[in-house]
Amino acid sequence: MKFTLSWLKTHLETDAPLDDILYALTDLGLEVEEVTDPAAKLADFRLGKVVKAEKHPDADKLRICTVATADGETQIICGAPNAREGITVVVAKPGTYIPGLDITIQVGKIRGIESFGMMCSEREMELSEEHDGIIELPEGDVGDRFIDYLAKVDPAKVDPMIEIAITPNRPDALGIRGIARDLAARGLGVLKPAPVAKVAGTFDSPITVSIDADTRIEGCDVFMGRMIRGVKNGPSPKWLQDQLLAIGLRPISILVDVTNFFTYDQNRPLHVFDADKVHGNLRVRRAKGGETIVALDDKTYELQAGMVVISDDNQIESIAGIMGGLESGCTEETVNVFLEAAVWETIQIAKTGRALKINSDARYRNERGIDPAFNAPAIELATQMILDLCGGEVSHVVTAGEVPDVSRAYKLDTDRVQSLVGMEIEPEVQRASLEALGFVLEGDMAWVPSWRPDVLGSADLVEEVARIASLTKLEGRPMARATVGVPGPILTPMHRRESMARRTAAALGYNECVTYSFIDKASAELFGGGSNATMLANPISSEMSHMRPDLLAGLMQAAARNQARGVADLALFEVGPAFHGGEPEEQHIQVAGLLVGATGPKDVHGERRMVDVFDAKADAEAILASIGAPTRVQILRGKNSWWHPGRNGSICLGPKKIMASFGQVHPKTLEKMGINGTAVAFTVYLEQPPFPRKTKATRAALVASDLQAVERDFAFVVDTSVEALTLVNAAASADKVLISDVILFDEFTGEKAESQMGADKKSLAITVRLQPTDATLKVKEIEEISAKILEKVEKATGGVLRS
Repeated sequence: MKFTLSWLKTHLETDAPLDDILYALTDLGLEVEEVTDPAAKLADFRLGKVVKAEKHPDADKLRICTVATADGETQIICGAPNAREGITVVVAKPGTYIPGLDITIQVGKIRGIESFGMMCSEREMELSEEHDGIIELPEGDVGDRFIDYLAKVDPAKVDPMIEIAITPNRPDALGIRGIARDLAARGLGVLKPAPVAKVAGTFDSPITVSIDADTRIEGCDVFMGRMIRGVKNGPSPKWLQDQLLAIGLRPISILVDVTNFFTYDQNRPLHVFDADKVHGNLRVRRAKGGETIVALDDKTYELQAGMVVISDDNQIESIAGIMGGLESGCTEETVNVFLEAAVWETIQIAKTGRALKINSDARYRNERGIDPAFNAPAIELATQMILDLCGGEVSHVVTAGEVPDVSRAYKLDTDRVQSLVGMEIEPEVQRASLEALGFVLEGDMAWVPSWRPDVLGSADLVEEVARIASLTKLEGRPMARATVGVPGPILTPMHRRESMARRTAAALGYNECVTYSFIDKASAELFGGGSNATMLANPISSEMSHMRPDLLAGLMQAAARNQARGVADLALFEVGPAFHGGEPEEQHIQVAGLLVGATGPKDVHGERRMVDVFDAKADAEAILASIGAPTRVQILRGKNSWWHPGRNGSICLGPKKIMASFGQVHPKTLEKMGINGTAVAFTVYLEQPPFPRKTKATRAALVASDLQAVERDFAFVVDTSVEALTLVNAAASADKVLISDVILFDEFTGEKAESQMGADKKSLAITVRLQPTDATLKVKEIEEISAKILEKVEKATGGVLRS
């Protein structure tokens, strides 16, 4: 939104400096983006008078001028044809920057004679393109500032232009009067009375207007117009052209410039039709689809079905609320015009403008909302201006539809400013601020003005009060403690568990990833998701259509991107939520890790190998151990389809209490995710391990025995179908007090094993560590425990000692 200071002062009576106005605008929420002040670059130029002018002895077109300046008489060499004795000129002394030439002049010699300054033309000062001679002023005292002279005789040339950013909820600030109202409420001046006009019609308009029934709903609320005949169109007066040029608009003609004036002055887009080019009556309707119109920008637009248009009896004459048609546009030959003012539905304006890719001032304002109550006054004011500038005779106003009723009131609770904003503002000041903004107060009820569609509740009233009072006056205050004394911990046990799992995974050599919670449907289906319950209603893209059922989906996409860039060996992990439904409680926190490629770089010792399922299992167990999960667990075979059959498992406290899953990723899953080679992974479900019943700030005391531990090795012959963990758990259960650890250290399988032990047999060798706590173990006690181990293993696995 652009406007000039002088235009602002037509609505605001103020003596406030420009800097104060700029600060107030930004503080009020109307952020200043740019300020162009022509006076700033002309501040060093002063008036002078040529006392004497003589021909240069070595140049026919140069004159040696003696010029009276504020510092006394000085000598200036000038080549302008109008440089002569007695004229008042604009002087730049040495050291002055000349904007039109982009130089800073200095004392110099021209054909051997020194020149101490410069007498300037309009182009050299960027006032116009005139450069046939230096500026001649009809009046002015020597030494006066040139900008002071311009401010009196031609203020448009030194009028500052201000551009502000408008948020979508403030359509009232798209009119200069709305900006002036905010500044007046802040106290930077007095809002001048609103201009009014009432023009009586002398005849019935030959053009009538109507709105189709299907267009009244979410299309057009009210459509008003009147005929003005016998106008004389032509160039606008200088004051109007200067105002439009200052904000970057090109003057076209009086009729068009009047509509542009009200667009910026009062946020009131209008349109004028050449009445002689309108066939019959005007009708607001919806386009049928496939119809075309050549708009005022000389472009042809094909309209989609449902777009709102204005048509006559023959063709479409305007894209409603966005841009008029070229066929019925006004020219210098126009003598009869039809002036239109309407209130359009904002959403359909935005949809039509976006579909047709038209960016016009009318669309910009109509899609944000204009003041519906100003529709009738606007057509009267515009009519009066057209009569004043173009003459003519006016018809009665024709109307279709009704002005929508937007009246509403909310209770003003003066105490809520303190609770919502944190400012203490007197009730009288609050009421005065709202009244200055146009609100009407009746007791505790504040009636919202029709030009403020953004005020939709009592909290918005508080916001307006705080905005006018300035939020810069807020004072920071420390929040009161909820309890006296040492505050309680902020982090929950789950927060601490997440932090510990993250640190452990990083310590294991994994690189942390942060991926989107949204993935495509195909990837979600690979990991048991992709249902309608987890589908987004309004996805960012087709690749982010579903909530992720498992963190491994995002990690594998990241791994595929890394492999595509030549990174073959990867160790990635992520901590975050996964979703098994669409409800808030249907999510769970996971720690997922992915290993791809080899365990390390190539070296001379040959320690590099491809990752396997036991790497993933060990890392999952390490993370579980770091968060305090129980150490006595079961390893059950996994059932998820993304794991390789027979090369995966679940770490459980029971069949229904799964704390983690691990395994080699299925080759088909890797192929669909675009990953080459072998990959193993794990997923830890952080909410599944039980939390300790008692929490202490310190660690438990270290329990260390001073008695020597005893280790015994056992080798059992079992069926090849027996799992090693079943045997280990059976041995550990023989004595839960003395047996501190059971480790599998050997597996003997194959044809040689079968030849020695029988078909479908294998040998599993374990080390059992016995740690006494009260007294050193005796041989008899060791033998008793060994017998229990043999009994437990035989009962659980059918295994016998290998001879």
